[in-house]
Amino acid sequence: MGKNHEDTVLVVGLGRFGSSISTTLERLGHEVLAVDANLDLVQEWSTKLRNVSQVDATSESAMRQLGAEQFDIAVVGIGDNIEASLLSTGVLLDLGLREVWAKAITAAHGRILERSGANHVIYPERDAGERTAHLLSGRLIDYIEFDDGFAIVKMKVPPEAIGRTLGESALRTKYGVTIVGVKRGGEDFVHAVPETRLDSGDLLIVSGASHLIEKFAAEAC
Repeated sequence: MGKNHEDTVLVVGLGRFGSSISTTLERLGHEVLAVDANLDLVQEWSTKLRNVSQVDATSESAMRQLGAEQFDIAVVGIGDNIEASLLSTGVLLDLGLREVWAKAITAAHGRILERSGANHVIYPERDAGERTAHLLSGRLIDYIEFDDGFAIVKMKVPPEAIGRTLGESALRTKYGVTIVGVKRGGEDFVHAVPETRLDSGDLLIVSGASHLIEKFAAEAC
């Protein structure tokens, strides 16, 4: 793995989270090294991933021997052992990696990771639960929320906007959300403009503050 190669990613932990990240990153063309202390997991994934190694990520000497400091980005996906998660994150930060992402399983775990210097803390179970709750309402088709309280959703056209242009329906003025794109059956999404007329079968990409998106979905749909 060459130093300063922007596409090199070190993934610590080969559980469901780490293995999913590793396979997806490889598919997207990134150079990935996935490591785990569990020999059984390493052997299982050695036939599915290009680069897999058994190593104790809580050991600075072991990670130095691995060459971990040559990676640009690391993802600590350990979820069943908070101590190992914190130690591994600390080792990577001490080695000088410019960007360390870490999985947290509790709010307290996440706070400690943030205080230790992790650049990004991920809460996959919490985020999946929130997303599922929004989808279960039946109003939204997809929902993505960001850390700063901003969300992007895919949804059906609200009844009040059917047959009208975006300018005529004034959804942004009324609800404080922005219609980013519109998709008609069998066609690709297109950028939305005030002259875009909405039909009942259209799908919308809507962005805005999370609480405004939720209010829009509850009141307009």
